[in-house]
Amino acid sequence: MTTKTGKTHVPGPAVSGPAYAFDNTNEHAAGQHDSLARLLDPLTCRRLTATGIRAGWHCLEVGAGGGSVALWLAAQVAPGGSVLATDIAPHRIPEAPGLTIRAHDVTVDPLPESAHDLVHARFVLSHLPDRRAVLGRLLRTLKPGGVLQIDELDTTHWPLLTAHDEDHARAYATYRDTLVAVLRGAGADPTWGPGVAPALVEAGFTGIDAHCHTEVWDRTSPGAALMLSNSHHLEPALLSAGLDRDTVHAARAAMQHDTFRAVSFTVHTVQARRP
Repeated sequence: MTTKTGKTHVPGPAVSGPAYAFDNTNEHAAGQHDSLARLLDPLTCRRLTATGIRAGWHCLEVGAGGGSVALWLAAQVAPGGSVLATDIAPHRIPEAPGLTIRAHDVTVDPLPESAHDLVHARFVLSHLPDRRAVLGRLLRTLKPGGVLQIDELDTTHWPLLTAHDEDHARAYATYRDTLVAVLRGAGADPTWGPGVAPALVEAGFTGIDAHCHTEVWDRTSPGAALMLSNSHHLEPALLSAGLDRDTVHAARAAMQHDTFRAVSFTVHTVQARRP
């Protein structure tokens, strides 16, 4: 069905999806998507621009979430191009001309062969235990010479630098470590960023181009907003993993204090081509 704005909804197969830590139907999902967009869209879109994206391209956005990158892609490929935005729960993606939205689980649902000039996925494959098989599916949906961009994180080194006091410092560190444990418990690997480039080589991609990005967060940073949002979004899971409410509250206070400074997780943004 096509709306008067030009957005096409494709129902797709019934999607149950993997057990993601983050539920796109959660009341805090919108805040998470907004924080992610403010934190990562400048980096993501700068790297996507380097692919040479232009009018007439056909793009696939996997795990589109709140849709900010899909909207940006649709603007770049107009007129004449198209963007297919997929997600297991795609209801948060806004309307835009040239944008088709599909409920889709990339681990099992079919993708068209040799159909896309550009495929992008951000913070998606690290949540998928069978991510190497997914890379094969993404390779085949690209046209020969088409570009894949994978954006992933690495939480191996993201230390706190300064905090108001020892209680704040301890609470933030405990929250950060418990958050990683919750992600791992849901089947994700939040340290997979450095593994993206070698996985692309193994999957048959060529022309690997890998960049890394870190920054320092303060209380006004989108990264701090993301961590605050995550503390609400994942609070039941954090408590189940052993974090107590007092520590959650203290960690939130730490991230909102003028003295808060922390190194971000590392973002690996890797491009490669189908031969």
